[in-house]
Amino acid sequence: MRYDYLYRYFSKYGDGGFKKLMSQGFNQRNTLYPYVPTATGPGHACIFTGSVPALDGIINNEWYNRYSKKTVYCVEDSTVKTVGSTSSAGKMSPRNLLVTTLGDQIKFSNNNQSKVIGISEKDRGSILPAGHSATSAYWLDGQSGNFITSTYYMKNLPDWVDTFNTKKLAATYLSKDWDTLLPIEQYTESDLDNVPYENPLPVDSLPMFPHLLSKNTNGFDLIRSTPFGNDLTKDFALETIKRENLGRSEQTDLLAISFSSTDYVGHSFGPNSVEVEDTYLRLDKDIEEIINYLEKNLGKEKVLIFLTADHGVAPISAYNKKQNIPAGSLNGGEFTQSINDFLTRNFNASLFEKFSNDQIYLNHEAMESQGIKKEQVFEKLKAFLLTQKGVSNLIDMDHIQNSELIQDQLERVKNGFYAKRSGDFQVYLEPNWMFGGSKGTTHGTSYHYDTHVPLLFYGWKVKQGEESTAQASVTDIAATISAWLHIEEPNGSIGKVMNIPLIP
Repeated sequence: MRYDYLYRYFSKYGDGGFKKLMSQGFNQRNTLYPYVPTATGPGHACIFTGSVPALDGIINNEWYNRYSKKTVYCVEDSTVKTVGSTSSAGKMSPRNLLVTTLGDQIKFSNNNQSKVIGISEKDRGSILPAGHSATSAYWLDGQSGNFITSTYYMKNLPDWVDTFNTKKLAATYLSKDWDTLLPIEQYTESDLDNVPYENPLPVDSLPMFPHLLSKNTNGFDLIRSTPFGNDLTKDFALETIKRENLGRSEQTDLLAISFSSTDYVGHSFGPNSVEVEDTYLRLDKDIEEIINYLEKNLGKEKVLIFLTADHGVAPISAYNKKQNIPAGSLNGGEFTQSINDFLTRNFNASLFEKFSNDQIYLNHEAMESQGIKKEQVFEKLKAFLLTQKGVSNLIDMDHIQNSELIQDQLERVKNGFYAKRSGDFQVYLEPNWMFGGSKGTTHGTSYHYDTHVPLLFYGWKVKQGEESTAQASVTDIAATISAWLHIEEPNGSIGKVMNIPLIP
């Protein structure tokens, strides 16, 4: 979610969702991520640890392990099994996260009397926020349409989760086509509905409304690319609050809800699409329903809500070009091959090992056997890549400080580098350039369209209707809440306590 969505669609939001959080809560309007790449795994880790990839180890959704010669997914765990499905989608845990989370620290503060639960369509969107000592984390299994977990947390699903899964709500949501919530002519904040640079859903021939979800015959993964994935997440979150009796004891409980459909819709259709606008108008209603339930059953003074996002998103390159904005996309396969060919041609050796997360991993064994120094490779490769369209810079990760990056960029690259998992060199692209095809969009850069996210606080202790334009970091969230709760902050936290007016 980009920060500007709060304002772009403001006139169409209801009074009980985003508007309520803004008008009756605190709005930290200038909140930024302090690292690259800006992606789902690192974002969820940062929010709840107050840390950065350089410390927490979650350098992206996946990374290349140069020791095992394999790609590692951020929450994969071959030592655990799926609970709630026959698929392998539950072989996940937080073990790759190297630091504690806010939820861990809450549990440590009272000898594990609190409940800490993560919920998301995405495994990483529930596991990383919940942390190592979580009561549970649940995510959607695309094969069965069930919310599942892993044996890291429990041997069997609670009875209430089994009962929820028997309702087959994913199938119910997908049985109806997706049309706009409002008459489509009212979506004046968005681009035309049918444009050639958006990616149609698998059930459609064109990227336009209505989307024919009822024709789906390929399992339940499709729901992720619709706003109904958010509805399903909301349904499960409300059931979790009820069945786990969250907020009913003397201790603080934590429920981390990650609405993932916004990301899938954004990737396919881009931030200027009718689909994204419709998804946020519907999410506004989901948030209102959760707030209403909490206030009715627990009371506003007993609940603290914060809302932020794991990253922003870039406009689709073709959309930018239509607006005369410099932009473009690079074919990742062709780019990788050009690097491999260049190194082979210039050093007469197979020096290239992997291109992952915009980073180049060199074959250190080949370099050593040939007596080739990394500095030699860097200078020649940098000169070559700077001749390529869209490339702004090449950074030697062993000598980040020596790069020509401005201070803002430099800090983000340093904060995103973890030596055991990161590559040798990082490719830095120009603004509005990305790796991918000609349709759809992505995120991951240090530019503000990817790093500037909303941050709203509401409820317990928070004064009504305050806001600040002072720059804050997403790392400040965990530190601030820890201070309010009088507990120790997560052990990798680099955040500062924000100056937010509180009710005594």
